[in-house]
Amino acid sequence: MTAPFPPDNVKIYGIGELTRAVKTVLEEAFAPCVWVSGEVSNFKRAASGHWYLTLKDSESQLQTVVYVGVNRRLKFDLRDGLEVIARGRLIVYQPRGEYQLQVEEVQPKGVGPLELAFRQLKEKLSRLGYFDRRKKPLPPYPRRVALVTSPTGAAVRDMLETLTRRWPLTEVWVHPATVQGDGAGASIAAAIRKLNTLPGIDVMIVGRGGGSLEDLWAFNEECVAQAVFESRIPVVSGVGHETDLVISDMVADLRALTPTDAATRVVPDRTEVLTWLDETEGRLRDLLLRRLDLAQRRLADLMRRRCFRLPLERVRELERRLDEWHERLQRALRQRLAELRRRLEAQAARLETLSPLNVLARGYSLTRTDGDGVVVRTPDQVRPGDRLLTLVEHGRIISRVEHTLDSTL
Repeated sequence: MTAPFPPDNVKIYGIGELTRAVKTVLEEAFAPCVWVSGEVSNFKRAASGHWYLTLKDSESQLQTVVYVGVNRRLKFDLRDGLEVIARGRLIVYQPRGEYQLQVEEVQPKGVGPLELAFRQLKEKLSRLGYFDRRKKPLPPYPRRVALVTSPTGAAVRDMLETLTRRWPLTEVWVHPATVQGDGAGASIAAAIRKLNTLPGIDVMIVGRGGGSLEDLWAFNEECVAQAVFESRIPVVSGVGHETDLVISDMVADLRALTPTDAATRVVPDRTEVLTWLDETEGRLRDLLLRRLDLAQRRLADLMRRRCFRLPLERVRELERRLDEWHERLQRALRQRLAELRRRLEAQAARLETLSPLNVLARGYSLTRTDGDGVVVRTPDQVRPGDRLLTLVEHGRIISRVEHTLDSTL
């Protein structure tokens, strides 16, 4: 006989009922919290701000969630491949029947969380070019200096004393800012941006006195680095002691070792400037005296020269030379005119020799037609009745053609 299915003495669970039962047992067994160590993988940021990831080791993996209220407190970013130690509650996500770790605290394994956050932000800002930009030069004699720091700390007193002692002409503004604790980074960034909206500020010092890494952490926040990077006013970062290095030091136009060192490097030393002015005045006086002595010697030398003792002598000499040139020019002109006259007379004599009028003196005549004056050379140029004009040595003869004869008859 076949046994009934299911047996009469068994309890049948619904899926939701079983999941709730498992949830109760599991969460109570590992209450109030559990510590796990693993490698981050499949890291995702949800639109709600929650982080979802998987923690895994060589044997298994665990679904993990970091709600927004927790991850906002973290100084570093989770990323795939990071080894972490996490504390949280083990819960069952009932809609999918999955158990997961709800993280309440997490830290990197093998390195402090602030050190990791510092490395991550430094790497990010380096990719964005925050450290490679061209640094703005500091003005040599600033008229107005702004301080972004706590108004009650020892650092602001040291900076004010140093600035006043070294260069009393500088006007100093203090913009109060929170430099430690929650919201300090946002306070510093807001102060930097506010000062950039005001005119006449030549240089800005951002800093505070020494402390632990946690105390100085506000100067490692990205919002401060961005405000320093975007500042049109040159920024000097003076945070902590000589051994302390923060992100604002690397982004600023100049890193000072301490707040007092920042004030020292921003303004000149009045004593040194006055000493330099005195030395410069002495050098200029010596230079002017040497130039004056040289000028006097040159003037005395010039006064001893003949041209200054007898200034008209040169003029008279030039006048004599001018008279000589005038006479030479007149002689040359007369000679040239005489030569041209001789050449003209020679040409006139030659023309006279070739003149047809000379032929008439030897008994010859020249006959032209009376109308158009054409020279008559052959009998066929005229006809009976034409008037002719004949030139002889002492006059003209007018005649008329009776008839013509050919020279061959």
